Amino acid sequence: MITSFEYVTVLISIVLGLGITQILTSAAVIIQKYERVTLYWPHLFWVTFILFLHIQEWWVIYEVKDFKPWRLPVFLFVMLYPINLFVLAKLLFPHKIKGKKIELKDFYFNNYQKFFGVLIVSALLSVAYNVLILDLKWMDQLLQILLSISLSIIVIKKYSQEWLHKLIAISVVSVMVISILVEWDVWLIT
Repeated sequence: MITSFEYVTVLISIVLGLGITQILTSAAVIIQKYERVTLYWPHLFWVTFILFLHIQEWWVIYEVKDFKPWRLPVFLFVMLYPINLFVLAKLLFPHKIKGKKIELKDFYFNNYQKFFGVLIVSALLSVAYNVLILDLKWMDQLLQILLSISLSIIVIKKYSQEWLHKLIAISVVSVMVISILVEWDVWLIT
């Protein structure tokens, strides 16, 4: 007999797997069509970050192995974050690349507001999940809150200065790498 945790994490894992598949498949298409694609490194940083968030969510979901009882509303709330990650994975790449040149810089600047909007929702869902489900303190959520505020300002003001977007991409990936190093012994399954 499977546990309630095993049961509910099946669908969570499927949704996260679909997001990872979307990212990896799109990256493979970009590699296949490389001669028609002009890469843009801030875009590649966001791809790396969103892929990391998918993997991190799958890893962190283990923390609720002892959570009981699972009720449908709680499960639906927990599912919102993986669903948002999947949407982010879909927004990372052009829908079709058949027969035309793709400038990922143009794609990025044409779509960053939608992407950032969903990322803001994801960050806020992460904060709510961490506080309500994992019982963490609000003060432990400062990075997600700061990311939400920063991206909200960029979206509302429609800032499209390239230096700012490069700075945000570098900052997000730097925080990701630092968090992996700092949380090395925290993200441990024994």
